[in-house]
Amino acid sequence: MRIETKCVQAGYQPENGQPRILPIYQSTTYKYDSAEHLGKLFDLTVPGHMYTRISNPTVEMVEEKIAALEGGVGAMLTSSGQAANLLAVLNIASAGDNIVCSSAIYGGTINLFAFTLKRLGIETRFFTPEATDEEISALIDGRTRLVFGETVANPALIVCDIGRLASIAHAHCVPLVIDNTFPTPVLCRPIEFGCDIVTHSTTKYMDGHASVVGGCIVDSGNFDWGKAGKYPELTEPDESYHGVVYTKSFGRAAYINKARAQLMRDFGCTPQPIAAFMLNLGLESLPVRIERHCQNAQAVAEYLEKHPKVSWVNYPGLASSPQHALAQKYLPKGVCGVVSFGVRGGREAAMKFMDSLKLAQIVVHVADARTSVLHPASTTHRQLTDEQLVDAGISADLVRLSVGIENIEDILEDLEQAFNKI
Repeated sequence: MRIETKCVQAGYQPENGQPRILPIYQSTTYKYDSAEHLGKLFDLTVPGHMYTRISNPTVEMVEEKIAALEGGVGAMLTSSGQAANLLAVLNIASAGDNIVCSSAIYGGTINLFAFTLKRLGIETRFFTPEATDEEISALIDGRTRLVFGETVANPALIVCDIGRLASIAHAHCVPLVIDNTFPTPVLCRPIEFGCDIVTHSTTKYMDGHASVVGGCIVDSGNFDWGKAGKYPELTEPDESYHGVVYTKSFGRAAYINKARAQLMRDFGCTPQPIAAFMLNLGLESLPVRIERHCQNAQAVAEYLEKHPKVSWVNYPGLASSPQHALAQKYLPKGVCGVVSFGVRGGREAAMKFMDSLKLAQIVVHVADARTSVLHPASTTHRQLTDEQLVDAGISADLVRLSVGIENIEDILEDLEQAFNKI
């Protein structure tokens, strides 16, 4: 099946007489015919569900759909995108280890990595997108556990050179983890370019309606943990599960099975069945919506590029964008629906412009059906230092416009009347 069909058909496969639509298994617990069978579940020797904190039939079927969309061997939904990135790291990193990370990522993730992981004893070594292969390689040592990047940075819209980072990471026998939130697998499938682990904030385009917070981790199954020789978490016995060795018991799906069996069990970053059901509804229409998002964003970017009250426009779909070549390589079907730009007059003019919008609403969210706007430097990224803001590609006058799926003429007219107020 092609990806548009997978969005509708993958995951849940009803049998004769079963509901056509994904059922909601709103249950915390499950019944078993024998104590022996339940024991085997806890030994990870038979498939099934122990407790909804760890897995659930509704959640599982949506996980199977997302794994199919990304081309992975398995996936695990989480309670949020932040939880997905946290567990993706903690699955193979401990106190004393480090990760190497692009500075062009979501501000909340920077805060998670730079401060919270530091408190757990895990160092994050950042590099800018302009860093050379040699400069990035110099950050990697024997305690480096992974390299991390974001396909399209939120909100700087810097496109990650996934293939380059994969080559660097693999040369040092560490996996590449890519947050693919903005493009979704409809526009980019990082695994095809060498990525090993994909994460998502499903809260964004995957849900698409600002109704459900969630996240996801997808395991490509391509990284050879045994050959790397430095991931005992996966290649040596786990005493918390009676000595199971994940690479022996689960083969290519060792990483994602450990994440579920160990981390989801212990941290409980659990998605609710109703949330998975609503996410699935969003996934079914994702290809149609993301196409309209991209069309509208391209039109808005072209309009802004010519507007006299706009000092600069950042959208990789523009031929004038420094990111255009990378966008053509990794995102030939479209970038996303987010455009960032600067309003002439700086912060005060930007605030006046935002306050004057009528159709577009000021919200602390991005990437849903409705056009929305935000000033990241004073809101979502306000915890970052001035230096971190610059490294992340965020200036004080940056306005993030999340272009929705409304009629493009209505969106442009709203922008124009707001510009007329400043």
